Amino acid sequence: MKLCIIGTGYVGLVTGSCLADVGNQVWCVDKDAKKVDCLRNHRIPIYEPGLEEIVKRNSVEERLFFTTDLKRGLAEAEICFICVDTPPDEKGKADLSNVLAVAKQLGELIDTPKIVVTKSTVPVGTTLRVKAVIAEELKKRGLDADAFISVANNPEFLKEGAAVQDFMKPDRVVVGVEKKEVGEKLHKLYTPFMLKQDRFLQMDIASSELTKYAANSMLATRISFMNELARLCEVVGADISAIRRGIGSDPRIGSDFLYAGLGYGGSCFPKDMKALVQLGKEYDVSLSVVETADKANDEQRKWFWNKIVKNFGGMKQLAGKKVAVWGLAFKAETDDVRFAPSLDLIRNLLEAGAKVTAYDPAAEESAKAALSDLASRVEWCHTAYQCVENADALLVCTEWREFRSPDFAKIKQLMKSPTVFDGRLLYDSTALAALGFAVTTIGK
Repeated sequence: MKLCIIGTGYVGLVTGSCLADVGNQVWCVDKDAKKVDCLRNHRIPIYEPGLEEIVKRNSVEERLFFTTDLKRGLAEAEICFICVDTPPDEKGKADLSNVLAVAKQLGELIDTPKIVVTKSTVPVGTTLRVKAVIAEELKKRGLDADAFISVANNPEFLKEGAAVQDFMKPDRVVVGVEKKEVGEKLHKLYTPFMLKQDRFLQMDIASSELTKYAANSMLATRISFMNELARLCEVVGADISAIRRGIGSDPRIGSDFLYAGLGYGGSCFPKDMKALVQLGKEYDVSLSVVETADKANDEQRKWFWNKIVKNFGGMKQLAGKKVAVWGLAFKAETDDVRFAPSLDLIRNLLEAGAKVTAYDPAAEESAKAALSDLASRVEWCHTAYQCVENADALLVCTEWREFRSPDFAKIKQLMKSPTVFDGRLLYDSTALAALGFAVTTIGK
């Protein structure tokens, strides 16, 4: 098929390149000329394992193209995917200005029948709003919307750090449609990814839109529950890791998303939780579980920071101390630092007058951009061991593989004070204590 992807962020770039990899002709459109130029030269602007190879292969084999010209991207497309950002506004509601701006452009340009698919995470009713905006522009041009456009919603369920694998081997493909024939067309498009088992779930558009928010909110709620339980463990003498194994072995619960830590971050969970709460308020429906889970995440970050302050004997005692931070991305295998707990900690440390060194194998540049003017006050390191030299404490904020089994004997020699705050439950605190480390962990 011939496809147009609008937006080349995580979702758009993975969607476009993976669809091209099974033989489709794909035009990816983005208004950022610098980004498009990089992509044309096979340089991707994000860290995502396996993605650069797919982009390069399909570009070289002339199945994947990049342009800033939406008219060119649309020219031969049968299906157009809207993959632009929907950031939260000041109240947490999804900002749909990017999506609706694209819809207006589509209405101004479409001159052959298209299926327009919202793949951006959008509140219930957005896909039909997109249809209405396109129809209004078509009407201005004397064209019949029913003859030129059909719409669908197709939410993504990609995990950053495993997005290519998730797309190539989906556990489900959710599609919301108005017309049966649109569903059949999209089923055909996704069939190459479901050869062993058909995982295509067709439903109405509203249900499809809400499924995305429901999935992310369910996963985030599990994390917040475990974090709250971890706090209880610390005061009653229980071990959150043992409890995780105990409840995770129940097939009704499962073991995924049961790891206590610093709190969730990233581009999806914080944004989607708040957007779902706001959607409920619009319809006078209280989503108290979701709202509480989101607040619990904020509390978890503050709670861990308070553990650090208490360990040093108060905020004033942090002044002049050198604190090493391992991990800047909100999770391993990505360079995404949006809502990353590490950045909150760095800001707090700098405000307290501490000296901060930081290391991440992929997210340094993203972190510098996010910290803005504060970035110049951080010492950015090239290795994990360089980061801990003469440090008074080490904060472990991301579960990168290289942090899982470091040489702690070497680390002890390098540090001024062998103090570790294990924010990801990576280490055996008893074993570290035997080596002479003071260890602060979570849920023990």
